[in-house]
Amino acid sequence: MSERPKRKTRAQPVRRRQAANFYDLRLYVAGQTSRSLAALANLRTICEEHLHGRYRIQVIDLLEHPQLAKGDQILALPTLVRRLPEPIRKLVGDLSDTERALVGLDLRPARRDRR
Repeated sequence: MSERPKRKTRAQPVRRRQAANFYDLRLYVAGQTSRSLAALANLRTICEEHLHGRYRIQVIDLLEHPQLAKGDQILALPTLVRRLPEPIRKLVGDLSDTERALVGLDLRPARRDRR
């Protein structure tokens, strides 16, 4: 019998760390509407400022591929789905409220009112 090659045990934690720092984003839109274009522009700005080189944006036009809405349970447009890092998070709207978008993407903690 031949022996199986040994697996490198250090590679797995590195991949997990890289996955935790990598953002896989899906933006669901309906055509080239002003809200869809604004959402994409705002998302790109946020990603370049806060995730430079650690993100992937996939734009899904539901007018062209309506069947794809079912997988992520899309009910309103535009909707951003953060698939990585887990857990999955969803943000609805054009992402013009940057602070809210950063909190939704878990890039900045929510402010707490001090009274």
